[in-house]
Amino acid sequence: MKAVEIIMVPVKDRQKAKEFYLKLGFHVIVEAPADHGETWIQMGLPEGNTSISLTNFQGIIFETNDIEQEIQELRTKGLEIGKIDNTPWGRFAWLKDLDGNSLCLHQK
Repeated sequence: MKAVEIIMVPVKDRQKAKEFYLKLGFHVIVEAPADHGETWIQMGLPEGNTSISLTNFQGIIFETNDIEQEIQELRTKGLEIGKIDNTPWGRFAWLKDLDGNSLCLHQK
């Protein structure tokens, strides 16, 4: 894993949350239709590398250069990783930590 890419922040109202984060100095990186009629809102700070996504669940997305190699290494350590999802935005594979927190590997 190279970096924490996106921290998914659960919110009740994405548009109200977007306005709040705009006031904090964030800017919109992506605002686009997502699954189930929802909107993907991704925001970042002007000089930051890590962004946030305003969603209905929490999670942390980690950037990787080689998702297959990363999964293989994690599985050798006894971790369970879900299947790789290929999307227009990259390749994703989800896992959970011991407390049920969602973590995701992302290869662009």
